[in-house]
Parts: sequence; structure tokens; C-alpha cells
Amino acid sequence: MSQTRPTAVIVLAAGQGTRMKSALPKVMHPIGGRSLLHHAVAAAAGTSPEHLVVVVRHEREQLVAHLDSLPVASTRTVLIADQDEVPGTGRAAECALTQLPEDLSGTVVVTYGDVPLLTAETISSLVEVHESARNAVTVLSAEVDEPTGYGRIVRDASGALLRIVEQKDASEDERAIREINSGIYAFDAADLRAGLASLTTDNAQGEKYLTDVIGHSREAGRPVAATATDDLWQVEGANDRVQLAKLGKELNRRQCEKFMRAGVSIIDPDTTWIDTDVAIGQDVTILPGVQLLGATDIAAGAVIGPDSTLKDTEVGAGAHVVRTHSELAAIGPSANVGPFAYLRPGTSLGEGGKIGTFVETKNSEIGKGAKVPHLSYVGDAEIGEGSNIGAASVFVNYDGVNKHRTVVGKHARMGSDNMYVAPVTVGDGAYSGASTTVRKDVPAGALAITVAPQRNLEGWVKANRPGTPAAQAAEAATEGEPASE
Repeated sequence: MSQTRPTAVIVLAAGQGTRMKSALPKVMHPIGGRSLLHHAVAAAAGTSPEHLVVVVRHEREQLVAHLDSLPVASTRTVLIADQDEVPGTGRAAECALTQLPEDLSGTVVVTYGDVPLLTAETISSLVEVHESARNAVTVLSAEVDEPTGYGRIVRDASGALLRIVEQKDASEDERAIREINSGIYAFDAADLRAGLASLTTDNAQGEKYLTDVIGHSREAGRPVAATATDDLWQVEGANDRVQLAKLGKELNRRQCEKFMRAGVSIIDPDTTWIDTDVAIGQDVTILPGVQLLGATDIAAGAVIGPDSTLKDTEVGAGAHVVRTHSELAAIGPSANVGPFAYLRPGTSLGEGGKIGTFVETKNSEIGKGAKVPHLSYVGDAEIGEGSNIGAASVFVNYDGVNKHRTVVGKHARMGSDNMYVAPVTVGDGAYSGASTTVRKDVPAGALAITVAPQRNLEGWVKANRPGTPAAQAAEAATEGEPASE
């Protein structure tokens, strides 16, 4: 049986990408929550190659640091090859080989850092075709309606691959060819080394073309072939921001379709954005205007939206999240959030709990069945099971230098317009009155109140705001009343 695991995968990522018009290297531009390079490296690693090499040059240190931060870097070694001043994909492949064993044998795949929709399955299929035919080189090609700018696949009368010609070097007849080179190849390692050794820069662009290895192998009597993919998006690169947006939209369409086929109801896929690393359970409903970003994980039966953005957020089974912005937070099963809630990093809402309208939370644990229904700020706090925080409450966590924590026990019933001046603890089952400022600990079962006698200064409006509508209304209301004693 043919081996579909390549010996090595080389990812070319040395280009500057000037058409992006950006200080950020082209391959670091993101779609679907990952950089272009992350997508490319993940696809390459997904084939389980013995060696994985990324070729860099422009903004080298930034790219290497980015590669080191990727999840794949924690499970396998990603080798770095530096391309020198000699231009061209052929030279990039030569530089990559310097990082591989000299006696390397088997299949070497070459791909690019800017083809984010390419999958590991497609790479493995290319390797399988290549090894089954015992080819020296197998090119992944595609048929396009508008081939301008691409290298053309030139075949002989029998249909066999003859050569690949670049746009600038192509004749008028060759430019009319609609089968294009994706730039993705499977090489026999020995043929690749021999072909690279023969390369020159004698062409219109003064570069070492990797495509010229095909001609060398053919002249040596070795079999070469091109195999077409029927999924053009997988070989589409992003050269500017227009192409980047098109690829991002297509990637998102595929994400939505994948989840809908897996049992997720997405009411309006056109206004729903789902990053590559998001997980969604069965019977989840996604309403219009939702963005699920980063490593967000939605459990079965939850309802998200409309108009919500969740980033790196866990949502439990059966929870409802409405018009909410959340990042690095956890929402428990059957909990309710929103509308117009803001969950900042470190928020944890327990099962059946509630974070309501115009509530902001940060670095806080809100227990099972606990509620912060409306118009409140909860920062650096712990709210126990079943407790209720009254409207318009503020957890005053910052003294101007340090943050402090507030603890509210279980089944506490706290009044509206409370201020909790941290550090402070409210015991289990405690109550508080409206407008209480909690500056010291409240024992379990106690009622905390801040009471000042109410004073009514009669006649104040007439004396201090004469002639105003308020004074006139007050005067009319008090006509005929006996004078106060």
C-alpha cells in the first residue's frame, strides 16, 4: 500500500507581500481567527510529515516568534530555513533542503504560506497520487475562467505534463491555457535535489523557478504529472486585502455549512461569523448578527444572539446569550446573559445564573442560580449560590493603586444602588437596604443599612427658584393648605 504521509513538507513564506500595503507581513494577516501562515502550517502538520520546514526572509524575527506561538509548535518541531538574496521559489526550496537530512528520501511536498483553505486531506491525496504513479514530480493544478497571473500547465499531444510556464514567459497561445499551476507540488526527494542543482535565473524575472525542476526531471526520463483539484478555493492565495476578504468569506461559508450539517441551526449564515477553532454542539441555535471567535465552545441546546460577539468563551448546555459581548468568560448551563451585557476576562457564571441588562463583569465568579439582573458593575468578586444583587450596584474594587476582592455569600438578598467598597465580605443569607454603602463585613443573616435622617426644607423652591415652573407648580399645589406648624 502506498504511503500517504510525506517525508517532509516545505511551506514557503519568505515573500514581502507588498500588495497588502501593510507593515504586517502578508502571511500574518488573519482570517477565521488564524493567520494565513497558521492555516498553512496546520494543514501541513495535519499530514504528519517526518519534517516540517518553513522558509522565511521578510520580517524574519516576527515570523519566527509567531511560529513559536502556534499550537503546532508545542507538539512538533517546526524547522526554520532562511532564504538568502537569490530570488525565486526554486531558491527557497534549496534553502529549505539545508535544514533536512542529506540522505532524505521519499516524498517532499512544497506549499505556500498564503493558501489558507488548503486542507491536509488535499495534501495527502496529492501524495497518494504521486506515490502511486511513482512520479518524480506531481503538480496540483486547477481549471480557472481567468488564468491571468498564474503559471500555465502545458501538456503534450497525449495530455502528459510537458512543462509549466510563468505568465511573463508565456507565449500568446500558452496564455490562453486555462489550467493553472497552484504552486503546490509533490517531489521525489532525490529528483528535487537534482533538479534544484540545475536551476538558473535565466528568465524574465531573474529568479530560480521551482517549476523548472519539472523540465529537468522530464529530460532525465523521469515521470512527471499534473493532477487537478475541483476545489479552486483550496489553491487560491491572498495577495491583497480584496483577495483576503474573499477567502475569509468563503472560509466562513464553509464553517457555517459544516456546523449546520452537524446539527446546528444558523438562522442567517450571511451575518454569522465562526472562527476556525470554534466548537459548537448539536441543537445550538445561532441567531443573526453573531460572531463566534477564537476558541469559543458552545454546548448543546444553547441559543446565541442576536447581535452577540463571543471570543474564547465557554457556553454551557441550554444557556441563552442575547446581545452580549464576552471574552475569556465561562457561562454555565441554563444560564441567561443579556441583553446588552459585557463579560470581561475572568467572568464565570454558574448554572442557572443570570447576568442581565447593562451589566459589566470582570474577574468574578457568580454562583449557581445567582443573579445580577441589571445596571451593575461586578469586578473582582465572588457571589454565592442563589444570591441576588440589586439594580444599579457597583463593586468598588480599585483604590487607585490596587484591586481588591468582594465576597458575597450564598442566598444573600442585596438592595438596589449598593456600593461594595472592597475588600469586604457579606455573609450567607444577609440582606442590605437600598443605597447601602458596604464598607465593613456583614455577618451571616444580618441586615446592612446606611441610614441618614431625611430632612425636608419646606419652601426651599419658592425661596431659591422663584418664578420657575417648579415654583409655580409648588405654589399651586400648596394653595389653601394650612401653614405648617
